[in-house]
Amino acid sequence: MRTDLQKTPAPITGPAAPGPVIGPGEELVVNPFLEEATSGPARQGGARRAHRAAARAGAAKRTRRVGLLAGVRARRAVNLAGRGTTPGKRGWPGPGGGAAVMVDTPTEWRGSSVQVCGLWPFSAGSGTPVVGVPLGRHLITRGMVCADPVSWFLKKLINNPSGFILGRPGLGKSSLVRKMAAILPAYGVLPIVLSDLRPDYTDLIRALEGQVIKVGRGEGNVNPLDAGPLAARISELPDRLRRKAHADLEGRRLNVVRGLCELSGSELADHEVNVLSTALRLADPDLSGRAVIADLRAIIEERPEVLRRVVQDRTSDNARYDDRVERLIDALITLDADGPYGDTFARVTSEPMMLDRAVSFDMSAVEDDDQVLQAGLQLVCWSYGSAGVSAAKYLADAGLAERRVYLLIMDELWLALNAATFMVDRVNAITRLNRARMIGQLLITHTMDDLVLSTEAATRKAWGFVERSEMVFLGGLAEGEMGNLQKVFGMSRREREMITDWSMEGTINPETGQAESAPGQGNFLLKTGKKPGIPFHVDLTDAEKAVGNTSGQWDNLQETWSRRATDQAAAPTTTPGGHR
Repeated sequence: MRTDLQKTPAPITGPAAPGPVIGPGEELVVNPFLEEATSGPARQGGARRAHRAAARAGAAKRTRRVGLLAGVRARRAVNLAGRGTTPGKRGWPGPGGGAAVMVDTPTEWRGSSVQVCGLWPFSAGSGTPVVGVPLGRHLITRGMVCADPVSWFLKKLINNPSGFILGRPGLGKSSLVRKMAAILPAYGVLPIVLSDLRPDYTDLIRALEGQVIKVGRGEGNVNPLDAGPLAARISELPDRLRRKAHADLEGRRLNVVRGLCELSGSELADHEVNVLSTALRLADPDLSGRAVIADLRAIIEERPEVLRRVVQDRTSDNARYDDRVERLIDALITLDADGPYGDTFARVTSEPMMLDRAVSFDMSAVEDDDQVLQAGLQLVCWSYGSAGVSAAKYLADAGLAERRVYLLIMDELWLALNAATFMVDRVNAITRLNRARMIGQLLITHTMDDLVLSTEAATRKAWGFVERSEMVFLGGLAEGEMGNLQKVFGMSRREREMITDWSMEGTINPETGQAESAPGQGNFLLKTGKKPGIPFHVDLTDAEKAVGNTSGQWDNLQETWSRRATDQAAAPTTTPGGHR
């Protein structure tokens, strides 16, 4: 190495020895093991010292290497001694043993004992009952989850065939219901969708070769006074059963007409309900379904003696009678053809329901901003369908008709409950009668907040719909949207956290610019009483997806807009004078 630094040589004792003279530009040899540069005779001593230093460094390095190897051998010996004859869960421990830091989940197959019998005994059973519609896979065990209200009731897993579905919009409630409705006919259970607003179920019911009844403004009609398609056959029943069936259908008819009269938000007084009940029996005593709202109104306006006694009119000028029935007459005028709802409730039923196949009442003709009409029509369809199924059960009990099993699907419960304060009583009457008759029913709404009504008493009644449901499916819900679920079903902290996580919205994909599916889409927690819930994900086949696209009309909208804009840009423009 070259240096411009000149050091003063150390004094040499003994005989003087000539040292080299280092001139400008000459090399000065520097030993890296020495702190000083030497030349001439001093270089020989420096070399010996450097050699000894290098030897010491090499010996230390070899000692360290030997120590490391000894440690490795010692640890390997310990590992080998602890191995035994079989490896651990992650392989043989120690270097060279092949232990895995992470073990991937193995591929799983599922099948019946006939299909996978050759794999015996390398199989494992599922902890959930394999009863009912196969809904999807368990989120923890990956096993198949099967459930529906009717199948579980028939196997005595629940006390009555009723279910309730809760979940935020867009998280798969309709897909879960369609999954049940698509499979249940194979089990001999006919689904009846009593109110389809969007519609969500029309394509599915048609694929099942069922009946789709369109109702609403400009479409078909369901007569509120119609007690169902089989009501006229009630007279064929034995006397005792006939009286019971007749009272059942009369009660349903009174309940729905009373509910329509209360859509204005004013509850009928006791004497008005009495007048309405008596007038209904006078208008259609044999439950033929031919009488309409105008006939009911005409009977009340005629002031028959039986109605005069009901209103306690003892005058001769009818003033008291007219005063007592005035509000009821006003309500019936609202429901007649001259009222704001047109002929929706004013005509006979345009298409009777068939009870030998799947059925859906398509209410999509009613605009979303007309929620009072939607709620009224929803109540009429719920009552009409429930009455028809109830009459079919009476006839089957007497051996006069084939016995069939039905599942009534009542979607958008929030709509009926929020139309008027007293609608909760009308809905409660329908569902209570269905439970008493052991008719399968499934109620659907968004969150427990939908069941919070204007009064505490009404809220308790609405929450009772969930409490009395034997099978409850919980989708994504925010913490504040669970109401009394924790108290009623004894939900654990982990279950609440799971449901809250599912309520999160999907993120935007930066590459496509589109929103990803919500993380909880298709996930549900099945609760039956206070037992631990069953978390599962709904798996849809391609055939089910084809009849379940509720936003199909939007699929190609952006492409249509882009093509239209391109065509307009390419089209030649003309001036008012005709010049391009």
